[in-house]
Formats: sequence, structure tokens, C-alpha cells
Amino acid sequence: MAVRHFLTLHDLSSGELHALIARAIELKALWRSGGGFEPLKNRVMGMLFEKSSTRTRVSFETAMAHFGGHAIFLSPRDTQLGRGEPVEDTARVLSRMVDVVMIRTFEHAKLQRFADFSRVPVINALTDDHHPCQLLADVQTFTELRGAITGRRVAWIGDGNNMCNSYIDAACQFDFELVIAAPEGYEPNPALVAAAGGRVHLVRDPREAVAGAHLVTTDVWASMGQEEEQAARAKAFANYQVDMALMACADPNVLFLHCLPAHRGEEVAAEVIDGPQSAVWEQAENRLHSQKALLELLLCDPSWAADR
Repeated sequence: MAVRHFLTLHDLSSGELHALIARAIELKALWRSGGGFEPLKNRVMGMLFEKSSTRTRVSFETAMAHFGGHAIFLSPRDTQLGRGEPVEDTARVLSRMVDVVMIRTFEHAKLQRFADFSRVPVINALTDDHHPCQLLADVQTFTELRGAITGRRVAWIGDGNNMCNSYIDAACQFDFELVIAAPEGYEPNPALVAAAGGRVHLVRDPREAVAGAHLVTTDVWASMGQEEEQAARAKAFANYQVDMALMACADPNVLFLHCLPAHRGEEVAAEVIDGPQSAVWEQAENRLHSQKALLELLLCDPSWAADR
């Protein structure tokens, strides 16, 4: 089986992604029924974290434990990367000792360099440019609660950040319409928007983006590493809060998602994230199940992903 990486959603075909979502739903049902499944017995995941995490660390560690494997947590203080060892050297060594590597870092180029020199699959658990694992959970959540996301209208409100970039990738791979409302100077990667063609539209007015939307989603105004910009960003995004008035512009059966952590009273009103239209807790849990399906695909060459 050839080594495959998961650095963006485009590393899998559209067919593989649809199969992965279906498999994640199956694995969730199996887990909730108490059924056991250990395809990664005696396999080890190395987890490199340069950014803090709650959901990413717990979901991947739990996934490996459920699958009969083991996960090793490595912070910058725990590796020679923190003392200046080249990324390429760490990749050469670590990939001779573990079966898969998960990396959460800042520069996407660093993740790419690691993958270029790795002998085992590398998974992007978040960079400044992309967060594909979160999109797997988001699509799984929408599929479970509202049916297929293909052909639907999705509204992204706020910063054109890594999550927004991955939503653009998802619009291409899952074939839905994405309308992004972002203030001037905070737009997503223009190359990604151009590559998405007619599936992605940029607007300034959040109400225009949300009109008729089946899914509304957002993220914090200042991501990790942008804390010093908080005041300026709060001013720029003052009119981009997802509140009940904005949600009223959407489809009556709209779903609200947020990758978390959330700042109530900033990017989202408490009555939205804690209200009946919100599925953020199911979304957070689905990180576990969609990542299980991803690990199975990358390490086991499963039949459910064949001929996709």
C-alpha cells in the first residue's frame, strides 16, 4: 500500500471523502452499541503539537485507543524540533518508529516538508492555512442531521482563516455552494476562491450570505497566534456576529456549527450556540469518529474505500 498523506481535503478523491463520511457514521454506531473493532492493534501514532489543543488531542488519542493502538504526545519541549533539529531529520527518524504522524503546527510549509520526508502517512491536525480534519466532522454532522450536503447552501461568517480555506476545499470536494461574508482585509486565500469557480462567492453583508442557507458556521475573530490583533479584529468584525436575527435570514431548517472554542458575545451569540439550531456538541464528538475512518483509510486500505 503506497503511503498517502492527508494535508488538505484534496489529498482524497471526492468519492473517498463521501465513503469516509459514511464509514464514520458506521463507526459511531458501532461505538455507541458497545461493539469492538481494533484494526490498528500494535500500531503507534506520533502526535506533534506546536499549538495547544483540546478536541484534536483527545479525539486522536481516543481513536487510537479504541482501534487497539497507541498514541504518543510530543510537544516542542519533548522533541529536538524545539532545539532546532531540521524538520526533515525529525521526519526521517520518527517515521521509522511510528506508523502514522499527526501534526498541529503554524506554517503549512513545515507540515509539507515533514510529509515529503516521511515514510508513513502524515495527517494535518491544523495549520495556519488548513484544518481538514475539522471539515470531516462538520460534513459528518450535517449529513447525520440534515442529509447529504451536496447541492446545499453553506454560509461562512467572519474571518477568511484556515477553517474558511478548508470550507472552500470542501465546497469543491462535496459539491455545495459556499457564500463567505468577510470584512475587507480579512478575505480567504484568493487562489483557493478562484480555483473553486462558481461554487464559492464572497460578499460583505452577512445577511446576504445567510439568506436561504442550510448551514451557518463561523470561528473566533482572533485565532491562535493573533491574540495581539484582538482589539483591531473586534472592531473589524463588529457587524459579523452570528445572532438570532442573522439566523432568521437562513432556511427554516438551518443548522449552526462552530469548530470551538467559542467566544459567546463575540463571533456568536449565546442563544445561537446554546440553542436548538446548534449542533456543536455533536460536531465536536464527530472529530473522534471521522478521524477513526481517516486512520482506517490511510493505514488499512479498507474495502469500503476501494474503487473510489
